[in-house]
Order: sequence, then C-alpha cells, then structure tokens
Amino acid sequence: MKIAILSRNAKLYSTKRLKEAAEARGHEVDIIDTLHCYMDITSSRPTVRYHGEELPFYDAVIPRIGASITFYGTAVARQFEMMGTFNVNESVAISRSRDKLRSLQLLSRKGIGLPRTGFASKPDNIKDLIKNVGGAPLVIKLLEGTQGIGVVLADTAKAAESIIEAFMGLKANILVQEYIKEAGGADIRCLVVGGKVVAAMKRQGAEGEFRSNLHRGGSATIVKLTKAERETAVNAAKVMGLNVCGVDLLQSQNGPMVMEVNSSPGLEGIESATEKDVAGMIIEFIEKSPKNRLNRTRGQG
Repeated sequence: MKIAILSRNAKLYSTKRLKEAAEARGHEVDIIDTLHCYMDITSSRPTVRYHGEELPFYDAVIPRIGASITFYGTAVARQFEMMGTFNVNESVAISRSRDKLRSLQLLSRKGIGLPRTGFASKPDNIKDLIKNVGGAPLVIKLLEGTQGIGVVLADTAKAAESIIEAFMGLKANILVQEYIKEAGGADIRCLVVGGKVVAAMKRQGAEGEFRSNLHRGGSATIVKLTKAERETAVNAAKVMGLNVCGVDLLQSQNGPMVMEVNSSPGLEGIESATEKDVAGMIIEFIEKSPKNRLNRTRGQG
C-alpha cells in the first residue's frame, strides 16, 4: 500500500513509529506537513497539491492533526476523503472529538459515564453553576486546552467563583466539572483501534498535582481493565466515530467516567508502559479495513 501520514513534524515519536511499522510490513510511506498542503477543489477531480506538485493517490491516510490546526487539518483530511483515500479517522469524527462540549453532549446522550459538567455564558449564573455540579472542590477547564493546559482545580466555592469570573472576563469558553476525589490524581488511557482496546496504562499525577498528563510530569504504568472500563472506552470511540483514539477514563465510585477522547493520541507513553507495538496494530487495522480494500481497488482502476 501507499500510505500518507499527515504530520507537522517527521521527528515526532508517534510519526516515526507509524512510518517504521508501515515500512516493516512492506508499505510505502510519505510524511506530509499538513499546513504545506493546498487543495484544488473541483467537481470532477479534487486533488491535493504539495510543494508545487500534485500528490499521487494514496490507499490510506493517517491524520496526526494537532489541536492548534484542527480547522485546516480536517479540511486537508476531508480533501483526501473526496479523492477516495481511506482515512483512518474521518475529518468529521476529528472535528466532533475536538469540540469538548459537543463530544460530552454526544457521550451523555448515549448514556456513557461522565463527570457532572456545567457550561454557561453569563456571570450571573456562576453560583448556581457551581452548585449544580456538586459544589467545590471542582475542576474548571478551557474548551480549547490540551495536555492539561487550561485546567484548574478550585478548592473552595469562592475560589471557583473568582476563577470562573476571570475566564469569563477574558471571554474564554469553559467547562465546570465535578472533582472525582477518589480517582486520586490518576486516570486510565485506553488506546482503541478498530473497536477494540489494544493497550491501556494508568497515568498518575506528580506529587501535589491533580492532572495526570505525562506532559505535566505524570508517570505511567500498565493496568488491567475491568469489563466496564473496556466497554466504556469502546463505546466512547464508537460515539465519536473514531477508528483510532485515546480514551481517558476516571475511576469513580459510580463506575468509569470518560474525561476525554483524543483523536491523535501519542504513542510513546503507552508503548513504553505496555511494551506493545501499538503502531503496528494501527497499520494492521488499515490493512484489514474493508473500506481501505475498496478504495485500493478504485485507486488502481
């Protein structure tokens, strides 16, 4: 197969591993900088151009699109879809998962466990907003935040009011969530590929840190999932429409709760913690996908 990886940096661990895994299985791989793509949008023959030349037909594309370029990145991914290329994660699914509010609403509608969450626009709603999620302590999150940035733990109602007022004064969109104390500053990252959890790790926040992100100094260890945790991760991926994703779970007294669904999960932490060839599993999924086989036939026609 001929595979394209959409990535802004060919030296990133995840990008390198995907390329290595694909080439080890005999495939041809090109790493394409998403922002250097430009599109020829026509009714008869849509194309993608890159560095002054038209890109060839690819059997599959693996989008590694950062949150900061979601709009343009999904437009490029969508253009490949218009050309008949199999997209590991379709553009609409990436957009859906990147909108934290929308994704929580969709998960809630399907009955998937979530921390109690509030969203409001006007400052006069603050006290009731805090009360409605169970009061302090609570977590305040920027909708556009990533890797734990823009996530604040407010220990008291007064502190929560001040933080929310400050964010609203900056016209920032925020979520207010109940704090799951029993999680103990830890979460579980489940890597879902093709409707199955292929690897899972427990991420523990650094001492004094409630955020478990590895970018914030957290540590990762292998973990054995319960049936409920596995089912929750698989169902969350299905609701988002993502074939490959990271589902972050909190362990609560009411069962597993989804914190986030990540459409471009990093592979370094989970491959190191579990010693599993997750990149190889992603390539194997592409090889076995019926949609990919259909598009390969079209591309050869």
